[in-house]
Amino acid sequence: MTARNAFYAQSGGVTAAINASACGVIEAAREHPDAIGKVYAGRDGIVGALTEDLIDTSCESPAAIAALKHTPAGAFGSARYKLKGFDQNQAEYERLIEVFKAHDIGYFFYNGGGDSADTCLKVSQLGEQMGYPIQAIHVPKTMDNDLPLTDCCPGFGSVAKYTAVSIREASFDLASMCKTSTRVFILEVMGRHAGWTAAAGGLASDEDGRDPHILLFPEVTFDEAAFLARVDECVKRDGYCTIVASEGVRNADGQFLADAGSTDAFGHTQLGGVAPTLANLIKDRLGHKYHYAIADYLMRAARHIASATDIEQAYAVGRAAVEYAMAGKSGVMVTIERESDDPYRWSLGEAPLDQVANVERKMPAEYISADGFHITEACRRYLAPLIAGEDYPPFVHGLPQYTRLQNVAVEKRTGRSFQV
Repeated sequence: MTARNAFYAQSGGVTAAINASACGVIEAAREHPDAIGKVYAGRDGIVGALTEDLIDTSCESPAAIAALKHTPAGAFGSARYKLKGFDQNQAEYERLIEVFKAHDIGYFFYNGGGDSADTCLKVSQLGEQMGYPIQAIHVPKTMDNDLPLTDCCPGFGSVAKYTAVSIREASFDLASMCKTSTRVFILEVMGRHAGWTAAAGGLASDEDGRDPHILLFPEVTFDEAAFLARVDECVKRDGYCTIVASEGVRNADGQFLADAGSTDAFGHTQLGGVAPTLANLIKDRLGHKYHYAIADYLMRAARHIASATDIEQAYAVGRAAVEYAMAGKSGVMVTIERESDDPYRWSLGEAPLDQVANVERKMPAEYISADGFHITEACRRYLAPLIAGEDYPPFVHGLPQYTRLQNVAVEKRTGRSFQV
């Protein structure tokens, strides 16, 4: 068997766990020298393949690659770039083949969410459409937890842990000051169409159902009157009200409360902040003093409070992607299969990419309370294992020590440039 090189890239919004998957891919690939020559990483995702901007990961020491497991964000750069259909932009696919041929790339590992699964599916079809043999495996990643056919998505567990910890701590703060100061606190979390991240805030609730008092999900139409009534009720009963709101909350007309009027590179509506919208509503209608926080990048980069379960799974799916390729598989996504809740047991599986790409998994109705403002026990049983355990990075002088790779560029071989 003649060894061929592999291409690995990171796509979409990065997480605290995506580099753990990179570590898994690279370490596993190094264990198969007879089949895989070098692992080339795309600088800034698939853009690196199109522009022939490749990184030679063989220049990195085993210690540096291992350190990726506790380093947040994307070590090789990520991108929001979606390949168009083959009939819409054949030039992109011809360019990919050109670069892959020039660098003898026979394996494609793409680490990302739903749009990335679509890209990986298209690459897997190159062999049929353009006569170029390549095995493409999708390595799941999304903090939104919205990929189908997998129990959970690497990256989500750590964001869920951050959300639950943050709202619990903020609630203690609010409770101690509400008599003479702030009475309402809103934590805005990511989640455009699926409310998994907001739901994670519900794990912070004690048996009395407080802290947070209210969760707002994209799956539940925002009812202004009901919302204001619940806020006022909580303030009168407990002296304060804590809220976790998904950025994707919509009104009865289907419009985002925080629509900023623009779109990103994937064509998704750019959201402008639901927390200040809700805060102003509360102030104008109820007169309560408020504070809010938009977690945004802080939550997805928070490696210091990562879930041990999440990091373990992120690393495992990276390794599995290589093993699946060695077994001759292509056009599939590595999946996480839940075997039991308590004790939490899981294994790895696979799903065909044509059933994953561009499909969003939203929260099921049985995970949302009847009033639409909280989670059910079923949801709590699902979420609790995903935030379990701590996997702290090493600390030096009081700060986490993260790694920065050399990211040595591979010499270009095609002799031409390509604009994206």
